[in-house]
Amino acid sequence: MAIFDDREKDFEARYKHDQELQFKVKARRNKLLGLWAAGRMGLAGDAAETYARSVVEAEFDGGDPHVVDKVCADLNGKGQNCTPAQVKFELDHLAEQAKQQIMQE
Repeated sequence: MAIFDDREKDFEARYKHDQELQFKVKARRNKLLGLWAAGRMGLAGDAAETYARSVVEAEFDGGDPHVVDKVCADLNGKGQNCTPAQVKFELDHLAEQAKQQIMQE
């Protein structure tokens, strides 16, 4: 029985680690997306960081669809032409970058 208990604990620990990693990568990806969009809107410094934080928080309000909608609406509101497909493409690109950054920490 001890072997099964150890395997179960190992599985639970691995699952917890994977979930934490996934959360960190998604948060970093959203921050990078926010900084990308902030740059397109002409924001820099604290204003860009604040905007990026709002994109990270948008994930908690409705997941990826809400993030995409928010960024597109904000970009379009600033006169930047934006489509959901464009933001989704950027999300995919930044997900890999975010994962690499998190793995290096």
